[in-house]
Amino acid sequence: MKISEIKQALAEVEAVNFRLPTGEYLPAHFHVTEVGLVNKHFIDCGGVERRETVANFQLWEAGDYDHRLAPLKFLHILDLSKKVLGSEDLDIEVEYQQATIGKFGLTREGNDFVLTQKHTACLAQDACGISDQQFALPQLLVAGCTPGGGCC
Repeated sequence: MKISEIKQALAEVEAVNFRLPTGEYLPAHFHVTEVGLVNKHFIDCGGVERRETVANFQLWEAGDYDHRLAPLKFLHILDLSKKVLGSEDLDIEVEYQQATIGKFGLTREGNDFVLTQKHTACLAQDACGISDQQFALPQLLVAGCTPGGGCC
């Protein structure tokens, strides 16, 4: 989800509800404690220099059970964040504390904002000698391929 999409969604919903990938909802008294700009400048394992920039929302809950973040208040926070985010329509990454800080993507389903799972990946598969067949192995196992059977 991009900044423009969450702003549009906030203008349409009556309440701000975040749901984890498990289907569990964040408590209604959560806070948006930070809206930030995260720049990642890195070298992948193949030696290619890369850059990623995302808008980061940090969600947090505490003992403030009377707190409810209204859509208009969230829009106000996003307007204030223009000082940091600028005007680019950035992808959103969400941080939420569980056993450790989790990083999530964000999408919308109906009136809910859904935190989506993020995964690591090798960005230089050719340089690392990783073939597409190695990623298809779980599918082959489901189809009846077994180790030593000649199909793997």
